[in-house]
Amino acid sequence: MFQCGRNLLKNYGVMQKHFQGALLQSRSVTSPTIDKLLENHDHQQISLLQEPCLLVNDKDECIGVASKKDCHLLDNIHQGMLHRAFSVFLFNSKNELLLQQRSEAKITFPLHYTNTCCSHPLAYELEKDEKLAMGVKRAAQRKLFHELGITPDQIPLNMFQYITRIQYMSENRPQDGIFGENEIDYVLIIQKDVDVSINLNEVKCAEYVSQEELKHILDKADNNEILITPWFKLICDNFLFKWWNGLKNLKEFQDHKTIYRF
Repeated sequence: MFQCGRNLLKNYGVMQKHFQGALLQSRSVTSPTIDKLLENHDHQQISLLQEPCLLVNDKDECIGVASKKDCHLLDNIHQGMLHRAFSVFLFNSKNELLLQQRSEAKITFPLHYTNTCCSHPLAYELEKDEKLAMGVKRAAQRKLFHELGITPDQIPLNMFQYITRIQYMSENRPQDGIFGENEIDYVLIIQKDVDVSINLNEVKCAEYVSQEELKHILDKADNNEILITPWFKLICDNFLFKWWNGLKNLKEFQDHKTIYRF
């Protein structure tokens, strides 16, 4: 069941202002090569590159702030720049997982299938809150609204279950020699029936899938018939199906001490 909808960018801007608090200023790197590459991209996606992400060390301790663009430049990644991120897996009452296909407008991993929502907590006071991963949960609530139109009242913060963290590195696909990922990624699971209205600038389509349907998608990806994001594949290969089978008792899978590195 594919869901399509309206562009929610205006409403997202209102929600962002609610979260900002004391905004830390992030630095921005420009070069003729990068600027030339970005000329060919969507202006809304370019504007989002200025969002202030949280820099962390390999223990996931905050050490600073940098723009989303800087965090994803391969030159910075190769020098060790690491930032905090999250991945949400939203299931409905039928135990089906909501997948999305990233829009063609995305600067990194366009048209790749991935989990429900993936993004970053920002350097706003409410999203820097590390107690019980509340900052990450607030960021997830914000982005689920931005990308999929899922309003915060449908997904209260206490429904998000923080499972564990993974660290991974990947170059952009298709490879451009400019962008990549180097993240410590918080995995959040929520089970709730929700109303979806996708932001077409972020998401091309969204659908609920069963375990068997997801396995078929993964097989197609292995055969290069479709594209999936590297973090989604890592989580599927190493964790997802045991979590899926244990949705009624996820506490046994929670591991807030380990950062699994790939």
